[in-house]
Amino acid sequence: MKVYLIGMGMGAPETMTVWALEAVKACATLVGAPRLLEPFQESHTCVPLIAGSDIAEYIEKQQEGPIGVLLSGDTGFYSGAKKLWTLLGDHEVITVPGISSLSYFCARLHTNWQDVKLVSAHGRSHNVVGEIQRNARTFALTGGATRVEDICQELTRRGLGGVKLSVGERLSYEDERIVTGTAAELAQGSFADLSVLLAENPDPVVRPFNSPGLPDEAFLRGEVPMTKEEVRTLALSKLRLEEHHVVWDVGAGTGSVSVECALACPAGQVYAVEKKEEALALLAENKARFHTGNLVVVPGSAPAALEDLPAPDRVFLGGTSGELEEILQLIFRKNPAARVVCTAVTLETVAEAARLFAPLEGADMVQVSATRTRQAGRYHLMDAQNPVWIFSGEGRP
Repeated sequence: MKVYLIGMGMGAPETMTVWALEAVKACATLVGAPRLLEPFQESHTCVPLIAGSDIAEYIEKQQEGPIGVLLSGDTGFYSGAKKLWTLLGDHEVITVPGISSLSYFCARLHTNWQDVKLVSAHGRSHNVVGEIQRNARTFALTGGATRVEDICQELTRRGLGGVKLSVGERLSYEDERIVTGTAAELAQGSFADLSVLLAENPDPVVRPFNSPGLPDEAFLRGEVPMTKEEVRTLALSKLRLEEHHVVWDVGAGTGSVSVECALACPAGQVYAVEKKEEALALLAENKARFHTGNLVVVPGSAPAALEDLPAPDRVFLGGTSGELEEILQLIFRKNPAARVVCTAVTLETVAEAARLFAPLEGADMVQVSATRTRQAGRYHLMDAQNPVWIFSGEGRP
């Protein structure tokens, strides 16, 4: 049987292509969402179905065609056509593309879209805020559990309230609404469940280069201890970071590890926990220096300062002030499967860490000694750094 998958544009017949109109005319029966069927109620047999499996089941029971399946927007842009191509494999399927919400919305805003990051949170879980955080321009389809106002509130909470957003509702219909403002301004608004948005972030989180191990000289330091480049590079590799991870850096110091984690997790969130006032000031300055809007500075001492933080995927322990066991207990209470990396320089901390990390999944203990060259006049001397132990492992969920 011949089946047309018809991209309907925004919904109003005026946004349909000539090919789509001809395909609709060729079909006595139309299937799709009620709002798409509405203009054809008098001229066609209309069957309101949305789920791909329900549509395929209905078509299998029919004896005569062709049948037209009406799909919003374009058949290649987050469309139900993808599933139907598989389900209707035994039929003669003709796919008719349409005007996408992206194309229509950007045209209404008088802007191009070739450099836009495309995401959809309609009927699926997606870190829209993380994508806005890491990209200069982001287009998103919202719906279900992800609402426009929730996105704006979370952006504002992360310090990105100045990001410019344009929101579109009921595109192409008489009551179409397009609103533009900052995330902070729109956070208190109310928007339709099915909306689109275009976010423009002038200061996205971007790594200066792909590999870890920024030069020590790149950070403001003062008199605050800092995890040196060579040890930091190895510790970061042991963390096994992914771009969406939530990371804790406990005893963050100057924030060298925090900054690198934030750069490695542009769609995630990093919490830098530090108790010393001088270090907190440097943390804030280094955060600003590297434009890491996904880095949150948390004043206070662990484990108390960790209680209200979101459950971590990864944790770096650069300083625990004798509270290592209590901190580990809290970490695994928050996330039994968390991966933890800890550095130690004193024999007492090494002994305690060896005992506590040994039961972890994939426990690993590495000792690192780095020696740097130091210029003395026209000569170069070898300058040994203190040996550092690096412990790593994961919880057992």
